[in-house]
Amino acid sequence: MSLEFRRLHPHFFAEASPIALREVHDAETLAAIRSAMDAHAICLFRDQAFSDSEQLDFARRLDGVLHAKTGARVVAKNRLGDDDALTDISNVGENGALLAANDRQRLYRLGNRLWHTDASFEDPAGRYSMLHARVVPPAQAGGDTEFADMRAAYDALDERMKARLEGLRVRHSIAYSRQTLGFEFTAEEASLLPGAEHPLVRVLPSGRRSLYLASHAAQIIGWSLPEGRLLLRELIEHATQPQFVYRHAWRAGDLVIWDNRATMHRATPFDDASLRRELRRVTTLDIAA
Repeated sequence: MSLEFRRLHPHFFAEASPIALREVHDAETLAAIRSAMDAHAICLFRDQAFSDSEQLDFARRLDGVLHAKTGARVVAKNRLGDDDALTDISNVGENGALLAANDRQRLYRLGNRLWHTDASFEDPAGRYSMLHARVVPPAQAGGDTEFADMRAAYDALDERMKARLEGLRVRHSIAYSRQTLGFEFTAEEASLLPGAEHPLVRVLPSGRRSLYLASHAAQIIGWSLPEGRLLLRELIEHATQPQFVYRHAWRAGDLVIWDNRATMHRATPFDDASLRRELRRVTTLDIAA
């Protein structure tokens, strides 16, 4: 099956030609999608009619082992079923009603508005995330997702800063990122989310280098907390300048796949007290083939 990709931003984010991914099983097409991910870091596939099981199956075909140790699973039971690899990205509760303003699930999910990269608090960390839009607010009502190209952001650093970052490692913790918003895990919940350590600069399979940080990045190993967090904040501000950012307005049926090693993303606000927004996310783990 022949696939073409059209770049929507000078640095990254490409839209694929029409294809029904739930019907893709051949090695050639799956390899073409992986190649496009190396080139563009994010790929958009319109009009995908996935069921939950079909989305999980496609993710496994494309990239193997799925991430199931999510932060969401320790806060509330997954309304989508027993497979925690399928993450509910919505403002809807188990009973199908919109979440109340003070609902603990809603308060936890507000953390998605911080710049982040999925599953960086795990080891192995997340590789591809695949977010499928089922119900979205009307056009211009908000609820878009912004993405930042961390490869282009690294390339734009001066040589002095690149040398400064070489060899640094960072501790990632979802408990830390949620605490910055005032959300607290219980001691039992926190024990299930110990965090992980990763390089601040990652070398991608393409050979390009990428900044690897976001709101989960809690400290630089071997540095004082204030100095490390100041540098991390400086790098996030650098990486989220307009020239590195693309904003995606969702349409029902969209599937967006992004490489967590090469990008950050964040949700944007909408009137979640009156408008429904339901998406499903599956994330694969960065395990060598």
